[in-house]
Amino acid sequence: MFFLFGMSYVVLSEIVLTDSPGYVYNPMLLTVNPDPQWEGTPVDKKGRFMNMHEPFESSLTDLLRWRLSSNPYSDIKENDTRRLSVIMNNEMFDRSRDKIVWLGHASFLITLGGKNILTDPVFLPNRFLERFSDLPFDLDSIRDIDYILLSHNHRDHIDKSTLEFLYEKMPDAEILTGLNMAEMLTRWMPDVKLQEAGWYQQYALNEDFEIIFVPARHWTRRGLIDENKRLWGGFFIRYHHKTIYFMGDSGYTQHFKEIRNILGDVDYAIMGVGAYKPEWFMHQSHISPSDAVKAFHEMGGRYFIPMHFGTFDLSDEPLLKPLDVLREKDFEGLTDLKVGEELILFDTLAIE
Repeated sequence: MFFLFGMSYVVLSEIVLTDSPGYVYNPMLLTVNPDPQWEGTPVDKKGRFMNMHEPFESSLTDLLRWRLSSNPYSDIKENDTRRLSVIMNNEMFDRSRDKIVWLGHASFLITLGGKNILTDPVFLPNRFLERFSDLPFDLDSIRDIDYILLSHNHRDHIDKSTLEFLYEKMPDAEILTGLNMAEMLTRWMPDVKLQEAGWYQQYALNEDFEIIFVPARHWTRRGLIDENKRLWGGFFIRYHHKTIYFMGDSGYTQHFKEIRNILGDVDYAIMGVGAYKPEWFMHQSHISPSDAVKAFHEMGGRYFIPMHFGTFDLSDEPLLKPLDVLREKDFEGLTDLKVGEELILFDTLAIE
């Protein structure tokens, strides 16, 4: 079924509850997975979304075990005053140059073909999260945002106040996200332009680039009774035969190889590396730095851009520990940006 919101459409895929798992997708969007066995994004018999290869195991016992256990990094964290370097850059919203700019955590500004794209923006004070890196721009300098990519509904990736602020300032910006997200988002932004996609579905855009929603190993919950009712994922962007991958949140599984097999090699891989300790608890939600490097190579990556560390304290490890691990590996392609630093795209990759 579909409903009209303003000038854009939102498709709410109809989930049929059966006695066995099923599949859902947005019938208004193109599916780009060529596998004849691919039927859509998997759901269980209650209509909850499922990971492709590893079930998400929600355990209150494990959560309490983690929260009540001692943190082996506690002394290090207490004495570690290191913070991410931040470059103030109010001119980053200029759309004249193709670039990637890290805004902290999973928030990026990507400029392609004269369009500005934001990923998972979390900019305003949040009672759930204390920010440990400054914003690299003044809020009143934000302008000319064309698309907002939302990977999933966790509060360090979707902030209600930030989205309301952006909607008020730029009501024509279009949101691209996963299935079943519209009901929540249109409560905050009633006439927002929005498209929902299942995994391996391409958003309907009239641009020089393509954006495809791709699988991740994760889960969703915003309240007490909505576990896995809204889809999670990453984004694969094609632009003049060059590619950008934004992971969102994900644990490690074989889906990284599968994305490459279906969509091709990745030129710029924006990979989460933080909130991974203790690994026995975090591994199904957040990839470790070591496994992120493994996944990067499995995707045929050329430039590795780490994210999801240093801004919010979400787990046991010190804020900059993930970057330490990456630098120790000393692998080709590591591109660790300062917050606010511009990475000019395709300066060494000629656009064909």
